[in-house]
Amino acid sequence: MSTKPPAEKRDHQQQKASIGGQVMHALGQPGAPHRVEVRPLWEDHYRVNVFVGLDVASARVAHSYFLVMNGDGTILAATPAITRQY
Repeated sequence: MSTKPPAEKRDHQQQKASIGGQVMHALGQPGAPHRVEVRPLWEDHYRVNVFVGLDVASARVAHSYFLVMNGDGTILAATPAITRQY
């Protein structure tokens, strides 16, 4: 069982959704079904993986980024750089 209060969990989920949205906005929308996974690493640093594929068995990591964010939730740096692909 988690020790985080519900409001803190919700804020964390909203932050992850915002980060994923920024990445997909910069990347574009792939034609295939996709899923974005945002993993916090340490303060203001994240790993973002974009999976594409019809189902879990055929999904693959199409794009992977290491992000540095500012306190407002804006991407400061991405490795590799995020470029429009779709």
